Amino acid sequence: MENEVSKIFGIRAVIEAINSGKTISKVYLQKDLSGHLFSELNSLIKKHNIATSHVPIEKLNRLSKNSNHQGVAAQISPIEFADLDTLITTTLEHKKTPLFLLLDQVSDVRNFGAMIRTAECTGVDGIVIQKQGNAPVSADTVKTSAGAAFKIPICKVDHLKDAIFQFQAADIQLVAATEKTEDLIYDIDLTLPTAIVMGSEDRGINPSILKVVTHKAKLPLLGEIASLNVSVACGAFLYEATRQRIKG
Repeated sequence: MENEVSKIFGIRAVIEAINSGKTISKVYLQKDLSGHLFSELNSLIKKHNIATSHVPIEKLNRLSKNSNHQGVAAQISPIEFADLDTLITTTLEHKKTPLFLLLDQVSDVRNFGAMIRTAECTGVDGIVIQKQGNAPVSADTVKTSAGAAFKIPICKVDHLKDAIFQFQAADIQLVAATEKTEDLIYDIDLTLPTAIVMGSEDRGINPSILKVVTHKAKLPLLGEIASLNVSVACGAFLYEATRQRIKG
């Protein structure tokens, strides 16, 4: 269970949190909620492109332990997100062959936390997630990452494809982990400036993203199971990059 300090309840409280610049990971809204204050909150959510989830009142009761939530709960992120432009520029100023990780809507908090932990252990310079569809950076995420979420820059962007174009403009190759290729990750030169893209647990990487990446690569699967857990696959990709760079 997440720490209670990471959540706030009530329409006015959430409005004030957004207006004061708090980093909101996600807002839970009771289904069929209406009224003037709700309209004001909804406008703010859309303006700041905050992830939302419409849930039954029972979910909100559990989150708030039956306190007066007024049909609204919000998760406040335990970290401050980095700016992508600044991250790319600063990293390239200090490192010739940076390594980044892009996550295309990884929704499971434990997978997300495990990937952050592996990224920190393999020297990844920054992680990029999309505002909508990705698991929130919550207390559970921080716990699963063993605190690595505090040690590695994480950027939130409106659209992952726009981030990919930014990396490509900086001459950083994009390597997508997907079964929709015959190329193995071991055949890709990962000693170059690289950003590895991992997809969601259920559908993998969005087809529109696969069209614009530099390389598509997969891991060999020699057993009868057709796929790996995304956090395990992420670890294999990142450690192959580490192996090539240490060997080089």
